[in-house]
Amino acid sequence: MAILIDPPTWPAHGTTFSHLVSDVSHEELHDFAERAKISRRAFDHDHYDVPAHLYDALVELGATPVRSRELVQRLIASGLRRRKHLRTSQKIDQHHEHGGAGAHAQ
Repeated sequence: MAILIDPPTWPAHGTTFSHLVSDVSHEELHDFAERAKISRRAFDHDHYDVPAHLYDALVELGATPVRSRELVQRLIASGLRRRKHLRTSQKIDQHHEHGGAGAHAQ
């Protein structure tokens, strides 16, 4: 298992958050999150955002603590990284493919 977690340093909603990723597959990540009882709503395209109070429990469950930089490097190397600007353009492309506003008639 290669579930990775970075330190809870990302501020939001009155707390700090960690990123939880897999460098093997999204299936592995979702399975781990389900065992940890993390809501699927916390999944953001290639990672789960998890609040600081869950950090120790996730490490105890088997997540490997790594620095944020290593987490991103390993996610990129795995081919599972979905960059934010690509996610946005993919949504736009899908919208146009399905005849959304602004789609060009063929």
